[in-house]
Amino acid sequence: MRGCVKRWVNRRVEAASTRGESGMTAIEFVLLTPVLFFMIFATVQFALYFFADHVAQAAAQAGARKARATADENPGGWRGDARDVVDAYIQQLGPQLVLRPDVKTVEPKANTVGVEITAKVPSVFPGLDMTVRARSAGPVERFVEDNG
Repeated sequence: MRGCVKRWVNRRVEAASTRGESGMTAIEFVLLTPVLFFMIFATVQFALYFFADHVAQAAAQAGARKARATADENPGGWRGDARDVVDAYIQQLGPQLVLRPDVKTVEPKANTVGVEITAKVPSVFPGLDMTVRARSAGPVERFVEDNG
Protein backbone atom coordinates (compact mmCIF):
# COMPACT_ATOMS: atom_id res chain seq x y z
CA MET A 1 0.00 0.00 0.00
CA ARG A 2 2.79 2.38 0.91
CA GLY A 3 4.57 1.77 -2.36
CA CYS A 4 1.35 2.41 -4.27
CA VAL A 5 0.90 5.83 -2.65
CA LYS A 6 4.51 6.69 -3.32
CA ARG A 7 4.17 5.80 -7.01
CA TRP A 8 0.94 7.80 -7.27
CA VAL A 9 2.60 10.91 -5.71
CA ASN A 10 5.63 10.52 -8.01
CA ARG A 11 3.36 10.32 -11.09
CA ARG A 12 1.51 13.46 -10.00
CA VAL A 13 4.75 15.36 -9.45
CA GLU A 14 6.04 14.30 -12.85
CA ALA A 15 2.75 15.28 -14.50
CA ALA A 16 2.84 18.72 -12.87
CA SER A 17 6.41 19.30 -13.93
CA THR A 18 5.68 18.36 -17.56
CA ARG A 19 2.65 20.64 -17.67
CA GLY A 20 4.64 23.45 -16.10
CA GLU A 21 3.32 26.37 -14.16
CA SER A 22 2.78 28.68 -17.07
CA GLY A 23 0.66 31.67 -16.10
CA MET A 24 1.25 31.32 -12.36
CA THR A 25 3.57 34.33 -12.25
CA ALA A 26 1.01 36.51 -14.01
CA ILE A 27 -1.72 35.45 -11.59
CA GLU A 28 0.50 36.16 -8.58
CA PHE A 29 1.38 39.56 -10.05
CA VAL A 30 -2.29 40.44 -10.59
CA LEU A 31 -3.21 39.43 -7.04
CA LEU A 32 -0.28 41.06 -5.24
CA THR A 33 0.02 44.36 -7.15
CA PRO A 34 -3.04 46.05 -5.54
CA VAL A 35 -1.79 45.07 -2.09
CA LEU A 36 1.63 46.55 -2.87
CA PHE A 37 0.12 49.80 -4.16
CA PHE A 38 -2.15 50.08 -1.11
CA MET A 39 0.87 49.69 1.19
CA ILE A 40 2.81 52.35 -0.72
CA PHE A 41 -0.09 54.84 -0.63
CA ALA A 42 -0.76 54.11 3.05
CA THR A 43 2.88 54.90 3.82
CA VAL A 44 2.64 58.19 1.92
CA GLN A 45 -0.61 59.09 3.75
CA PHE A 46 0.99 58.26 7.10
CA ALA A 47 3.93 60.55 6.29
CA LEU A 48 1.64 63.39 5.13
CA TYR A 49 -0.39 63.23 8.32
CA PHE A 50 2.56 63.24 10.69
CA PHE A 51 4.41 65.98 8.83
CA ALA A 52 1.25 68.14 8.84
CA ASP A 53 0.86 67.47 12.56
CA HIS A 54 4.46 68.54 13.10
CA VAL A 55 3.96 71.75 11.08
CA ALA A 56 0.76 72.60 13.01
CA GLN A 57 2.46 71.99 16.35
CA ALA A 58 5.47 74.14 15.41
CA ALA A 59 3.17 76.95 14.23
CA ALA A 60 1.11 76.77 17.44
CA GLN A 61 4.24 76.92 19.58
CA ALA A 62 5.57 79.93 17.64
CA GLY A 63 2.23 81.71 17.95
CA ALA A 64 2.07 80.98 21.67
CA ARG A 65 5.61 82.34 22.15
CA LYS A 66 4.59 85.56 20.42
CA ALA A 67 1.37 85.77 22.45
CA ARG A 68 3.23 85.21 25.74
CA ALA A 69 5.79 87.90 24.89
CA THR A 70 3.33 90.59 23.76
CA ALA A 71 0.19 89.99 25.86
CA ASP A 72 1.37 92.13 28.77
CA GLU A 73 2.46 95.19 26.78
CA ASN A 74 -0.27 94.94 24.11
CA PRO A 75 -3.42 93.59 25.82
CA GLY A 76 -5.69 93.84 22.78
CA GLY A 77 -3.26 93.33 19.91
CA TRP A 78 -1.47 90.12 20.91
CA ARG A 79 -4.13 88.02 19.19
CA GLY A 80 -3.40 89.52 15.78
CA ASP A 81 0.36 89.23 16.33
CA ALA A 82 0.03 85.56 17.29
CA ARG A 83 -2.16 84.80 14.23
CA ASP A 84 0.35 86.54 11.96
CA VAL A 85 3.19 84.40 13.32
CA VAL A 86 1.14 81.21 12.91
CA ASP A 87 0.26 82.09 9.31
CA ALA A 88 3.90 82.89 8.53
CA TYR A 89 5.06 79.54 9.97
CA ILE A 90 2.48 77.60 7.98
CA GLN A 91 3.38 79.47 4.78
CA GLN A 92 7.06 78.76 5.36
CA LEU A 93 6.86 75.09 6.42
CA GLY A 94 3.90 73.59 4.60
CA PRO A 95 1.35 75.74 2.76
CA GLN A 96 0.13 72.77 0.68
CA LEU A 97 0.22 70.42 3.66
CA VAL A 98 -1.84 72.26 6.27
CA LEU A 99 -5.06 73.10 4.45
CA ARG A 100 -7.60 75.69 5.62
CA PRO A 101 -6.08 76.31 9.07
CA ASP A 102 -8.47 77.63 11.71
CA VAL A 103 -6.40 79.61 14.21
CA LYS A 104 -7.92 80.50 17.57
CA THR A 105 -6.35 82.32 20.46
CA VAL A 106 -7.12 80.86 23.86
CA GLU A 107 -6.99 82.09 27.42
CA PRO A 108 -7.54 78.98 29.55
CA LYS A 109 -7.08 80.87 32.84
CA ALA A 110 -5.77 84.14 34.22
CA ASN A 111 -2.31 85.20 33.06
CA THR A 112 -2.13 82.42 30.47
CA VAL A 113 -2.40 82.80 26.70
CA GLY A 114 -2.06 80.41 23.79
CA VAL A 115 -2.93 79.36 20.28
CA GLU A 116 -5.00 76.47 18.96
CA ILE A 117 -4.89 75.31 15.32
CA THR A 118 -7.25 72.96 13.51
CA ALA A 119 -6.52 72.12 9.86
CA LYS A 120 -7.19 69.55 7.15
CA VAL A 121 -4.54 67.22 5.74
CA PRO A 122 -4.39 66.33 2.03
CA SER A 123 -5.36 62.75 1.29
CA VAL A 124 -4.11 60.25 -1.28
CA PHE A 125 -7.22 58.09 -0.72
CA PRO A 126 -10.52 59.47 -2.06
CA GLY A 127 -13.02 60.20 0.70
CA LEU A 128 -10.51 60.05 3.56
CA ASP A 129 -10.90 63.18 5.70
CA MET A 130 -8.08 63.76 8.17
CA THR A 131 -7.69 66.67 10.59
CA VAL A 132 -4.75 67.79 12.71
CA ARG A 133 -5.11 69.76 15.93
CA ALA A 134 -2.35 71.52 17.81
CA ARG A 135 -2.47 73.63 20.94
CA SER A 136 0.20 75.50 22.83
CA ALA A 137 -0.25 77.80 25.80
CA GLY A 138 1.81 79.30 28.59
CA PRO A 139 2.01 82.06 31.16
CA VAL A 140 2.21 85.70 30.09
CA GLU A 141 5.75 87.06 30.38
CA ARG A 142 5.90 90.15 32.56
CA PHE A 143 8.68 92.43 33.59
CA VAL A 144 8.66 93.05 37.31
CA GLU A 145 11.00 95.66 38.76
CA ASP A 146 13.09 94.68 41.72
CA ASN A 147 12.52 97.37 44.35
CA GLY A 148 14.79 95.52 46.76
